[in-house]
Parts: sequence; C-alpha cells; structure tokens
Amino acid sequence: MGKRKSTVITGLSRFLAEATEPDASSQSETFAPPSSTSQSGLDSPQVTRDAPKRDTSDTRSTKKPKLWAGLLAEGLEKYDATGLVPFYTEAHEVPEHLQKYFSQRERYFSMYSSGCLLDEEGWYSVTPERVADQIAERCRCDVILDAFCGVGGNAIAFARTCERVIALDISPVRLALARHNAAIYGVQDRIEFILADFLSFARALQTLPRSESGDGQPHRRKIDVVFLSPPWGGPSYISGSTTRAEALPESEGTSEDVHAEFSLESIRPIHGRDLFNVARGITKNVAYFLPRNANLKEISQLVAEDSSDGTAQNGSSTSTEKIEVEEEWMGSKLKALTCYFGGLVAGQEAMFDA
Repeated sequence: MGKRKSTVITGLSRFLAEATEPDASSQSETFAPPSSTSQSGLDSPQVTRDAPKRDTSDTRSTKKPKLWAGLLAEGLEKYDATGLVPFYTEAHEVPEHLQKYFSQRERYFSMYSSGCLLDEEGWYSVTPERVADQIAERCRCDVILDAFCGVGGNAIAFARTCERVIALDISPVRLALARHNAAIYGVQDRIEFILADFLSFARALQTLPRSESGDGQPHRRKIDVVFLSPPWGGPSYISGSTTRAEALPESEGTSEDVHAEFSLESIRPIHGRDLFNVARGITKNVAYFLPRNANLKEISQLVAEDSSDGTAQNGSSTSTEKIEVEEEWMGSKLKALTCYFGGLVAGQEAMFDA
C-alpha cells in the first residue's frame, strides 16, 4: 500500500495572536558589574544609564513574540480553524434557534469540549457520532468518497475504518472546520479534503482512463464506496417541505412519527434520483443517508431503473438487486435512514468489486 498523502488546504487556518510589546521609551536600565571588592574594601558602585529611546518615526516592523491562541494543541497549528465560527461553551452564548442542537453537542462529537467547531448548517446537519460510526463500519473499504462532508462527522468516522477518505465540500469554511475537527480526533492524515462540488468532481473523474497508460498521464483512481449525505433542504425537511427556514420542534408522544413523506426531489443540489445515478457511475457500492420520513417506494425504484435491462455488470442475467435500509436510532428516537446498495448489502458482497 502506497504512502499516504498529507492533506493540503490553504488560506483558511492561520490564526496567530501577537503579544503586544511593552513601551520601553521611558524606562531606564540598570547594569551591575560582577560582584567584586576594591582595594579600599568598598563595594564597586552600580552604574545607571538611560536606555536609548526608540525612534517612533521608524515604521519598520520589529520582531515580536507570538502566542498561540487556537483551540488545537501545539503542533497542529496548520489545521486550526479557531475564529472562523464561534466555539460555544455555555448555553447562554448560543442563538435561540440552535439551542436544541447545542444541548446534544456531545452526541454529535464526543470530543466537542476539546474544541470541535460547527457552523450554523453543521449544527443541524452533522451526523451524530454513534450513527456515523455504525455507517463507517458498514462501509469499511480501501477508499471511500464522502461527497458532502460538511463539518466532518462522517469523514472522521470513515478515517477509522477505511484506508483513505476523499472528503468534498463546496464551502471553504466547512472544509476548514472538518479538517480542524479531524485533527482533534487524530485522523487528519487519512483524509484528503478537496474544495469541489460532487457533480464536477464526478464528471472530471469520468474523463480519466481507468488504468495507467504508461505515459505518465493521470488515471482514474479506484473508489470503492460513495457516501451520499446531501442537503435535505434545512431543518424543515421533516414537514415534507423545503420552503420553511425555521426548525420544527419535535412533537411529544406517538404523533412524533407522523410526518409528511420526504421526496427525493427535495434533495439538493439536484434531484435525489439523479444524484444517485451520478454516484453509481463511480461505483455500485453506495450508502445514501436520508431523512427518516423518506419515501421508500422512491428509494426502491432507484435500482429498478438502474437495472432495468435485467443484467448484471458482467452481462450475465441476475436477480433484482436488493437494497438494505437501516434505521438510525438515538435512544428512543429514529433519526434517519441509511440505504445501502451494491456490495454493501448483506448477501450481495460479490457485487463489491464488480
């Protein structure tokens, strides 16, 4: 297995606080010669000199001591995104519409108190850590593509079960936060953070040859699994509509599970069906993270359309491809669905390398 590449991202994580230098223009310095005794037996007197005054007209920069004021430990400065977003430690610091998410911060990142950072979208879209760990175990492979990495919840989990993680996002801020959070968990060296949208990345990937041609030209990198966790349309997804901006409070009692069905057409940036087809152009092994009220009939039609000719990839006849739908629970609440396709489905392991 080749040497792992270091992650590279520039221009987003340089936060150094400079200590102010005391003004010495009015101070004097006292110099005492080494202790000695004169021939007369008296101590040598101290000599006091005025310190040279600073020329305030000189605008040249002077070297000042630097203090590290970031959230990450020493040695991780290049990953530190301190200052990009607030780091909340007390509930009274948190905006009202994010209060319910802040109360669950340790569920999102068990190491939150060590300095994990989330932007506003990250607070309501990050996958809870235990759920992310479960998905990562199911997606164990060599190379996985996290198509919408956000603030890094899933990418961090994948880095603990996969040899290499390719993490994409269109937001340079969220990408910097994801790398910052990965450094807290000590897995930043196993993740390649790429500022790109998934559709453009997939199109570029398709233009490359599948194997090395021997002429030194780039070739298509083998990706074993694609993980899709696209935007659902904000906190209002549970209503079946993406037009409301405010988060909807969860109901009490049995009515909690009664919600409008979520359609794949609400997926962003394109219809969820088309997004799935793009992923399947890279690999048959796809994990699709969807709202708990997703329309299961729509999901079942994804492989029906993809396998409409009734043949497998090698041209032989095959039975209908199965989908495995996993419910993601946190305590007594159903949080989401993860739909597995291809060789990620139990009983279809032979499809993994097809």
